[in-house]
Amino acid sequence: MAGNRLVYSSEQGRICPECREAVARCRCRQATVSAPTDGIVRVSRETKGRKGAGVTIVTGLPLDAAGIKALAKELKQRCGSGGTVRDDGLELQGDHRDQVMGLLEAKGWKVKRAGG
Repeated sequence: MAGNRLVYSSEQGRICPECREAVARCRCRQATVSAPTDGIVRVSRETKGRKGAGVTIVTGLPLDAAGIKALAKELKQRCGSGGTVRDDGLELQGDHRDQVMGLLEAKGWKVKRAGG
């Protein structure tokens, strides 16, 4: 059958549909460049889809994937909360906009509060 494609292997785990390598060794996702930014890091708060629980969203970071992951770890430690790295930036659990803005400005980035 032409429509059958391997998506998981018990030896390698998840398989990338484009290059057919294990996701950890995926060639096509490593070549993906992050979206161009305008040089401004935006910090906002969002509750949509989270049953009223707010999260702090940080977007527009001029970093690669490894840099964003390291920054997320530092911000989570400084804010004392959990969080995750998403495709377009990072999320921290809770409303930490003021603290995050201060930390990012101290690193030398131009930071703006986005949203309401």
